[in-house]
Amino acid sequence: MSRITNAFANRKAFIPFITGGDPDIETTEKLVPAMVEAGADLIEIGIPFSDPVAEGIVIQEADERALKGGCTTDKLFDMVLRIRQKTDVPLLFMTYLNPIFTYGKEKFLSRCAECGIDGIIVPDMPFEEKDELANVCELHEIDLISMIAPTSKERITLIAKEARGFIYCVSSLGVTGVRSEIKTDIGKMVQKVREVTGVPCATGFGISTPEQAGSMARLADGVIVGSAIVKLVAEFGKDSVEPVSEYVRSIKKGIEDALK
Repeated sequence: MSRITNAFANRKAFIPFITGGDPDIETTEKLVPAMVEAGADLIEIGIPFSDPVAEGIVIQEADERALKGGCTTDKLFDMVLRIRQKTDVPLLFMTYLNPIFTYGKEKFLSRCAECGIDGIIVPDMPFEEKDELANVCELHEIDLISMIAPTSKERITLIAKEARGFIYCVSSLGVTGVRSEIKTDIGKMVQKVREVTGVPCATGFGISTPEQAGSMARLADGVIVGSAIVKLVAEFGKDSVEPVSEYVRSIKKGIEDALK
C-alpha cells in the first residue's frame, strides 16, 4: 500500500498546504513535522513560482516572499530529504508545468523519487495533456494527482477512471483563497467519482474554519486547507510554527467532531 493510500485508510485525511521557502527554508522544515504532530495526514508543499495562475493573492505573495528569500527547487528537494529522516507522512509537491519543464521533467521526477515525494499536483495541466507527465511519474512511482472542478461535469468520470493517489475536488470556482461559504455540490461530485473508482476524493479551495472542514469531511474522504495556513505564516513569519500547529489541531478536531 502506498503512503498516500495508507493516509486515507480508516480516516478522513487532513491535508494542509504551505508554500515552500516562506519565509525561509528553515521555517518550512520546522513546519512540516510540527503539522504532522498536530494531526496532518498528508502535506502539500508549494514550489514557489512567479506566475501561479491557480493561486489567489495570499499564495501569490507567499511565492514572492519565498523567491525573494532565495528559495529554489533544488533547495526544496534537499529540505524534503532532511524531513524524510524525521517523518513518514506522505508529501506532495504542488507546482506548475513551467518549473517542471524548465528543470527537465525526467530530472524533476527522478529527484522527487530520490528525496521521498509521494505525489505531485499540477493545476495548469489539463487532463487531456496529462500524458506529458503521466508516464514519467509512473516510472518513478510518483502519483500524479488529478483535479476535478465544478465545471468538469461529464469529464469527471473520465478523469476519475485514470486517477492515482487521490482526486483533488476543487470546491470553488476561481483561484485559491478563503471563502465565507462553499456553494458547490461536493457530494454530487464525489458520488460521480465513486461510480467509477475507489480512489479517495479530497476537497480544497476556500476551506478555512473547523466547521467548514467538518462539513466537507462528511462529504469527501479528505479536506485540504491552504490559504488560511499561508496567511498565518505571512503574519508570524519565523515564529509561525506554534500558531500553525494550533490551527492544524483545530481543523483536525473540526473534522473529527463532525464525524462523531
